[in-house]
Amino acid sequence: MTPCLLIAGPTAAGKTALSLAAAERLDGEIINADSMQVYDGLPQITAQPDAAERARAPHHLFGAIDPAVRYSVGQWTSDVLALISDCRSRGKRPILVGGTGLYFNALTRGLAPVPEIGEDARTRAASVLEDDGLSGLRGEALRLDPVAANRVEAADRQRLLRIVEVAYETGKPLSEFQADTVPPLSSAEWQGIVIEPDRDALYQRIDQRFEQMLEAGALDEIAAFMRRHIDPDLPASKALGVPQLVAHLRGELALDEAVELAKRDSRRYAKRQGTWFRNQAASWSRIGTLDRQAAICALSDILDQPAG
Repeated sequence: MTPCLLIAGPTAAGKTALSLAAAERLDGEIINADSMQVYDGLPQITAQPDAAERARAPHHLFGAIDPAVRYSVGQWTSDVLALISDCRSRGKRPILVGGTGLYFNALTRGLAPVPEIGEDARTRAASVLEDDGLSGLRGEALRLDPVAANRVEAADRQRLLRIVEVAYETGKPLSEFQADTVPPLSSAEWQGIVIEPDRDALYQRIDQRFEQMLEAGALDEIAAFMRRHIDPDLPASKALGVPQLVAHLRGELALDEAVELAKRDSRRYAKRQGTWFRNQAASWSRIGTLDRQAAICALSDILDQPAG
């Protein structure tokens, strides 16, 4: 079976261009693996492929989900496995592209069969973070599940909260659930590539791209989004740039201040993404340039390598 091609990397690293080159070379179809690009109504601010890019190859799961929906990694995994099967049935190569590490892990490592976390466990875990800070949260995670806690970065608030929440809810360590997990895709069914560019160059591109988003109408897009009155706690409301531009349109921030905060948060997110992929996808092939043509050449070299 021809393996799926997985292309991962931080925001603004050039994943769209690389996925298009791969699709054209491999007769493939592109499937979204970015947790914000799944949402409808935010094509500019989430940097979804534009009409010209979509015309070059079939695209799936971009702008497909209403932003009023809390789209889970479990639902994404189910949807993507169906898309992979459909692509293969038509002789097409599935190419998954995005920056959401948890999505890639769900396919290549599997989702632990953890019960739904109740409000009491969430509140209790959140109070540990609020009362004792990040170091206190990590201490609690180490006490409850040292195996899982030692697998994550000390500053990874989200994953530490998850460890504590699971233990509070179930009385069982997350690592035990993970030990029983079977990946949906076997190791022979996928090939992974990470774009890992120079950080300073990436930060410069992030800043430039945000300016381009504004020129392309991102403020109008956010104004339309605000008219939907989407719950601010839903994922789409937290997409990079959305909270800051919403605050500007409400008169709470000057535009320059909103833009600088959005750029800062985007750079910080890119740094976290880089850390994730270094730790979680260490065995994947690497492309270390932001130059489009050089990246495409590097992709060709990787694809030309014999399997195994």
